[in-house]
Amino acid sequence: MKKKYYLRSFIIAATILILSSFYNLPYYVSKPGLAKELKPIIQVENGYKEEGNFMLTTVRMGKANIYSYALAKLNPYHELYKINEIRRQDETEEEYNVRQLYLMSSSKQAAIETAYKKANIPLKYHYKGIFVLNVKPNMPAAGKLKAGDRIFKVDGREFESSEQFIKYVAGKNEGDKVEFSIERGKKISDVEVSLQRIEETGKVGVGITLVDDKEIEVKPKVTINSEDIGGPSAGFMFSLEIYNQLVEEDLTRGYEIAGTGTIDSEGNIGRIGGIEQKIVAADRAGAEIFFAPNDNGAKDSNYNAAVKTAKDIRTKMKIVPVDTFDDGIKYLSKLKAK
Repeated sequence: MKKKYYLRSFIIAATILILSSFYNLPYYVSKPGLAKELKPIIQVENGYKEEGNFMLTTVRMGKANIYSYALAKLNPYHELYKINEIRRQDETEEEYNVRQLYLMSSSKQAAIETAYKKANIPLKYHYKGIFVLNVKPNMPAAGKLKAGDRIFKVDGREFESSEQFIKYVAGKNEGDKVEFSIERGKKISDVEVSLQRIEETGKVGVGITLVDDKEIEVKPKVTINSEDIGGPSAGFMFSLEIYNQLVEEDLTRGYEIAGTGTIDSEGNIGRIGGIEQKIVAADRAGAEIFFAPNDNGAKDSNYNAAVKTAKDIRTKMKIVPVDTFDDGIKYLSKLKAK
């Protein structure tokens, strides 16, 4: 009888534990991810080889359940964020993921621009249309357009920038209808949407957040297989790897070099989130040097947070502050080869 009681109690307790793991709290939890070598991810056609490695660093981000929440409270390198600290107001989980993938795509383009400009290699741009980042609820586009849609024509017209698109739509009246030619996945379709006045701007629109969708054409050709990595924080490290394959001099000098930071088309490096977790990830991967955004010397810079974490975990990694792509190149140029 007692065996049956214990067995029943065990089954009930196990069931409760399993079910509770699927219950999400209104938080996201981030933890150290991986430091990935960039040579297998980036290939420049007939590019030069390197003795060392450049590595991008990641954090693992997911919705918190009661167990990951409790663990984050105990682990100094697990961070908790309220949902509104991660996702925009009215942004769905799908829209958030689409935005992260777009940010990764735009960071790749900026990295290519920066590296090829530094190597004095010309670039060509091809405008593809408008990329929908998110759709506001209770607006005309809701239910008709989705995050990830590419709008390449409006009323049969093609445009060369999002500014031209916005100007055309703003020149119409509330209640007018416009026809969007869109690409969703691999399917092409036409969608008719009515215009409504947007309270925030006073102008007419359909209720979408959008950005330009463009491609860069370069020779030699470069391929970046970032798969499902989201966000813009790998941009700077992408630019270093691309540039290093474009030029004969090996800037790695045989070292394992990790880092993080956004990059724009002018080579400016921006701060990122999760620097503490990325230091842990890089140390675990055996990195010897870590580039951290310096925020032009701000007290709360990524660099200062990285230095503190490096001391806390007693890593031997050299933490290097950078504000621009050129800062990284100057540092690497002075390294003594192994």
